[in-house]
Amino acid sequence: MSPVPIAPNIFTSEPELRLIGGRHRQTQKIVFPLPSTGDYERIELPPRGTLWSFTIQRFAPKSPPYRRAEPFVPFAVGYVELPGALIVESPLTDVAFEDLRLGLPMELTTIDCGHAAGETLRSYAFKPSGTPGRAP
Repeated sequence: MSPVPIAPNIFTSEPELRLIGGRHRQTQKIVFPLPSTGDYERIELPPRGTLWSFTIQRFAPKSPPYRRAEPFVPFAVGYVELPGALIVESPLTDVAFEDLRLGLPMELTTIDCGHAAGETLRSYAFKPSGTPGRAP
């Protein structure tokens, strides 16, 4: 069975993997994720950006989507600046901790992040541009 998105309207994979955000109809402010109110129009966010900030998570998070299977393994999380849009928080994947640096070009990918109701859940993540990643 193929993985299912961790939440509805979080990302799309056709024709290209993109996060789904919203643009406020009056102020034009862009947000992620897309709010469920009618005040926002659905927009697809840029799939590439630069690493704006990051940290290494060295203790087990208490809640999804960052809770992982035991035993806990440290992982990177960061803020990725998407040009002309906003800065989004995201797990970082396919990169050694020592290779992380501010300004690193990043691109959107997906990661499996748990199970619910017998299905594998899939979430978004960012990886350094040009590195192999998982298919959406």
